[in-house]
Amino acid sequence: MQIFWKFLFKKNPDLRPKHDLPTTKTSLRNLSPDEEIIVWLGHSSLFIQSRGRRFLVDPVLTTRFPASLFLKPFKGTEIYTPDEIPPIDFLLITHDHWDHLDYHTVKALKSRIGKVFCGLGVGAHFEHWGFRPSQIVEMDWDETVSLDQELTLHCLPTRHFSGRGLTPNKSLWVSFLIEGGRRIYLSGDGGYDNRFTRIGQQFPNIDWAIMENGQYSQNWRYIHLLPDDLFHAIEEINPKNVLTIHHSKFALSQHPWYEPLEQIEKISRGKGYRLFTPLIGEKVSLDSIFPKENGWWRNRKNKEYSA
Repeated sequence: MQIFWKFLFKKNPDLRPKHDLPTTKTSLRNLSPDEEIIVWLGHSSLFIQSRGRRFLVDPVLTTRFPASLFLKPFKGTEIYTPDEIPPIDFLLITHDHWDHLDYHTVKALKSRIGKVFCGLGVGAHFEHWGFRPSQIVEMDWDETVSLDQELTLHCLPTRHFSGRGLTPNKSLWVSFLIEGGRRIYLSGDGGYDNRFTRIGQQFPNIDWAIMENGQYSQNWRYIHLLPDDLFHAIEEINPKNVLTIHHSKFALSQHPWYEPLEQIEKISRGKGYRLFTPLIGEKVSLDSIFPKENGWWRNRKNKEYSA
């Protein structure tokens, strides 16, 4: 009760930016199918195009009731709507929390989605919302499916929880690894444990690690990565490139909104991987060699920009 009281009423003055955050907008519908890219859509929502296939990950592109009661986007971050998403080959859902699975988004995209891949039990939501059972592939940890002749999807463990109402943990929370020419690891949400060492050993030479970074607290260190734990996780996965998500759109914890980016930039200095910190909507090439050094959050962190 004490934790709940502090969460509701003890607000950090830097919890939310006061003014619009800088963004850019890539036209997803006009991309060449040959482009190998990632576009971060805010929070944990991602558009990935690889081997001529389009992936959409954990899309939350509306803020309608009831999610609007607790998911209040930072100013300037709502630059994409479901109407701007092109036809999607593969929709990946890491778990069914409101900030990763939005009813209004997936309903609007229903006619443009090929297959849905999710953890055990999450498919029930999609069936209830009118998706065909043949569209839905539920996966268990350490299960692998072939997407086509060039792409494979691995469902991997994470340490989190699930639920959209009063009854928790009726479905599985997962991470994913997309394999096909390169390896792209999607951490999903989850606290630190020995899975990162196992994943790094099972899948050496990971090209991209897209990692949860934000909405953490000592009170829930077992279900979200603290900054120091994120550093250890990255070292154990040993990727070539790192891009972090789960920050800069919603305030679901009590840390300053800019702290996740400050921390990951600090701990990544001089390390063997390349750190990418794009704007929401910025196109990042999967073949990038040099990250863009923009530090866009630095001139937004002073008190003039904090609520």
